[in-house]
Amino acid sequence: MRWDRLFDDLESQLDHDRLEEARSLAIETERARIGRLGLRDRIAAMTRADGGAVRLALVDATSVQLRPTAFGRDWIGGVPDGRPGSQCVVPVAAIAAVSASRRQVEAGLAPQTASTGIIERIGLAFALRDLGRRRAGVELRTLDGLAHGTIDRVAADHLDLALHEPGAPRREREVRGYRLVPFARITVVLATEAT
Repeated sequence: MRWDRLFDDLESQLDHDRLEEARSLAIETERARIGRLGLRDRIAAMTRADGGAVRLALVDATSVQLRPTAFGRDWIGGVPDGRPGSQCVVPVAAIAAVSASRRQVEAGLAPQTASTGIIERIGLAFALRDLGRRRAGVELRTLDGLAHGTIDRVAADHLDLALHEPGAPRREREVRGYRLVPFARITVVLATEAT
């Protein structure tokens, strides 16, 4: 009888140790998963969870309230609040912080299924080339200020912006000059109707 209790105690201790080891392994696996999450992935998960807007504080000390609709490799696109009919492209590198509710933070940490969408592999240059092809008038916010115009061309690490008045069509007589802008200086590209 004493031996039975001893073996029961040993078995109970062994079960407890196994459960503790499994719990520790699960905690470490979760830490590793979270350690691989990027900011773009977190914002995408937050958006998928509630479909709402997010407020992005930018490195130029401004902010943008955005209803994300596309997540590229290094950029986020969407509709800025208060500007229906406009599109906005924000380089992930220009995001200083994301204002989020507790629910959004938790949604951003939830495990996501791996996506293989092509848009998630498209870089900022491709998104900007699309705006240039459409001849969309843009408001280009950079670390150095604000410029209005049309994207003429997009190179590997910069774009050429033909400067003209907001809302004016891109016509040579309307162009006041040109600006070559490195991607690293861009904080927001706000596209208006095509001209």
